[in-house]
Amino acid sequence: MVSKEKPKTVGGQAVIEGVMMKGINTVVAVKRSDGKIAVKKINDDSWGIWEKIPFIRGIFVLIHSMIIGMGALSYSAKVSGEDEEELTTKDMVFAILIAVVVATLGFGVLPVLVTKPFHIESEFLFALIEGLIRAFLVLAYIWVISFMKDIKRVFEYHGAEHKSVYTYENGEPLDVTHAKKYTTLHPRCGTSFLIITVFASVVVFAISGGLGWNSTIEKIISRIVLLPVVAGVAYEFQRFTAKIINTKIGKILAYPGLMLQKLTTKEPDDEQLKIALVSLNYALDENFEGEIVLDLATNTITPVAAIPGTSLTK
Repeated sequence: MVSKEKPKTVGGQAVIEGVMMKGINTVVAVKRSDGKIAVKKINDDSWGIWEKIPFIRGIFVLIHSMIIGMGALSYSAKVSGEDEEELTTKDMVFAILIAVVVATLGFGVLPVLVTKPFHIESEFLFALIEGLIRAFLVLAYIWVISFMKDIKRVFEYHGAEHKSVYTYENGEPLDVTHAKKYTTLHPRCGTSFLIITVFASVVVFAISGGLGWNSTIEKIISRIVLLPVVAGVAYEFQRFTAKIINTKIGKILAYPGLMLQKLTTKEPDDEQLKIALVSLNYALDENFEGEIVLDLATNTITPVAAIPGTSLTK
């Protein structure tokens, strides 16, 4: 059997009391109520060519990430004791649809309705004011939820995820000592994608207005229809920025997204870093399958199937 080559870059997502990491595998590690760590490999098949075509792949990568992320979040809620059961496929589809509808209304429709009464003739200026409203909505939402205790914990795990990613991408040993020194801000973060999307919307919607979509209904329809285009442009821009991050222009382009991450990432403690590093280590292990319970205190690993009457919520 040919060994899989380890990726040059890795990524992840903070979940409830844990971190999901994507390397060779996609793995989620979550702290249980008894202090042990539940680790599970998530089925994460590629969507093939749809995730490879420039400007088209952005929306497919986004939807794919939402589906995998929702599954990891559901698992973490169960394991950490927040929920008794994982979401079913039907539940996840419904939750994603609700998220899409809310995002479409908040990101696409509301800014048009707020801006339209000002009777702005310049399409670029109209799109710019829309963009400012979108940016305000994003910032206000993140700022409000940052005061919630549970969300603060997620933001700390978000910081742990970034520190772990930096440690790996700099070729250092995956341990707390080496990970602690890194920043919690990362240029490929989904938070940065949010603010890039706002900027991309200004350009795309200004062009659509220039094409004659000027009435309120036409603007609303164009905002909904063109959301995949906005996502595609934003995704390519973020990839480009990450590639040139060590240059002066790269740092300038990445700056707004990194500053927004000051709201969505917090400094993690050593235990949170350990959990993020556990997730990353197993995400890089091509032989890892299934689900285990890891006890760092005794350095023991127990396959879930070997635990009588297994319930990871205990």
